Amino acid sequence: MENVKCECGHVNPHGTIFCEACGKPVQNEEENQSEKEKKTLLDMRYEGSARRSQTYNKTIVDKIWNFFSSVKVGIWIIVVLLVASALGTIYPQELYIPPAMNPADFYEQEYGITGRLYYQLGFHNLYGSWWYMILIAMLGISLIICSIDRVVPLYKALKKQGVTRHESFLKRQRVYGKNTVENIDKDFENAKEKLRKKHYSVREENGNILAEKGRFSRWGPYVNHCGLILFLIGAMLRFVPGMYIDEVLWLREGETASIPGTDGKYYLKSEQFLVEVYEKGKEKEVFDEAIELAGNAMVVKNYQTDVTLFERTDEIIPGVEPELKEVKSHEIRVNEPLKHDHYAVYQVDYKLNEFSTMSFTMVDKETNQEFGSITINLNDPQDKYDLGNGYSIELASYFPDFFFNDEGEPATKTKIPNNPAFVFKMYAPDKPEGEISFVAIQQNIEPVGENKYKMAFSGIDMKNVSGLTVRRDFTLWILALGGAIFMIGVIQGSYWHHRRIWIQRKNNEVIVAGHTNKNWFGLKNEIRYVLADTEIAEPIDQVDAKNKENKESKEG
Repeated sequence: MENVKCECGHVNPHGTIFCEACGKPVQNEEENQSEKEKKTLLDMRYEGSARRSQTYNKTIVDKIWNFFSSVKVGIWIIVVLLVASALGTIYPQELYIPPAMNPADFYEQEYGITGRLYYQLGFHNLYGSWWYMILIAMLGISLIICSIDRVVPLYKALKKQGVTRHESFLKRQRVYGKNTVENIDKDFENAKEKLRKKHYSVREENGNILAEKGRFSRWGPYVNHCGLILFLIGAMLRFVPGMYIDEVLWLREGETASIPGTDGKYYLKSEQFLVEVYEKGKEKEVFDEAIELAGNAMVVKNYQTDVTLFERTDEIIPGVEPELKEVKSHEIRVNEPLKHDHYAVYQVDYKLNEFSTMSFTMVDKETNQEFGSITINLNDPQDKYDLGNGYSIELASYFPDFFFNDEGEPATKTKIPNNPAFVFKMYAPDKPEGEISFVAIQQNIEPVGENKYKMAFSGIDMKNVSGLTVRRDFTLWILALGGAIFMIGVIQGSYWHHRRIWIQRKNNEVIVAGHTNKNWFGLKNEIRYVLADTEIAEPIDQVDAKNKENKESKEG
């Protein structure tokens, strides 16, 4: 598309509404307007400059550009994101369900068909789902294209604006006035001096004046966009491996485990877990009152895990015990994490007296003769236990969190030993084929007929468990920088205003016009101050004048 040359000699891009230099409406635009339209105020949002999205619409690139440059499209993307985020709060995210539970089974068991649909649509891991990431990316693309589509032509138009403006441009400003002045030079000098006192940048050309200040406030919305784009980039980087880690680690007393997210580099050992509670009569009076209000229930004062951090010194080989070097010891409390190598381990939860081991004795039911005992590690049970003298036990099935499912068969809710149950196969010299026994808490069932032997409960060992969260965040500074830039844009666009005042002479007549992007009351006050003590008449607000005229005509 060809450029359009104005009568002032400036060449404007196709699609420009009024000349970037003198402000005169372009030839085709002016010819096609009615007299009424020529009296309407100019749309000064982008200085009448040609935007790519409103000029080109032929190629696929043009259509994509025009789609994402639409503010309506950007708003709809935000609406969809808000609705999706709201739906993601209906049920807990996968991060907050029992860690040993299969998410597909958990949501269906807890919430039925809606829970299954919730899982299948990816709402259980909303912020990491592919379609949510696509929406975030679309919002970022929309912000970038919207900004480029508007800021580039706006910058060019403001940079090229001339001091002397066409009279039709001045007439179609909201603040406009014209009158005859005898001593023009003196009044112009007084006006220039007062404009500089108001911190205007004054430019002169052919005896005409353009006073301008606060232009940088026009870039406030685009600074906002830059901050938002940076913030979205930081949010998306959280799903790049290694950039963001937020993992849960349940650690039992005396246990050493690999720290999630460290790729086997670091290990953590729980030396002990401590819980302190408020004791009535031994605390301040206010705590005694709180304990009474709680029904004399246990009120926790502090809970902590004393840990030792180890670093692996050998290569990771499957099946080979790691060689560990002690790094440091630390007492992890709430808001007092263990920090090392950009990792932070927080104390977030605990569980007292979790089943650790259970002991059983093989007994002759008639004579009560014992043939040996076994101790089962509930978190890592063995398949077979040898009692000697031809007696042995095989662990046929193990249900850490036992319950009967809808078919009446034994199953487990989680892998945590909250309610352990076992299917034992007992071998003896006189029972070489073995006898089957189902044993649970306060249950001993013989499913295939009466047995000679039974597994009698003989003891249990319990341990405290620490709920820890492992975090590492390399995106935090990006998010903080994006938020800071966004706030700078908010302040820039909210507390400063772009104001321009044109004072032009034509023979013995003086034309005054003004424009601002906001706070017209402030602009009119400054014009009133500048023109005081001069013969130049104060311009009128054409919008207010028109509203007043319409009101009087209705009353008449």
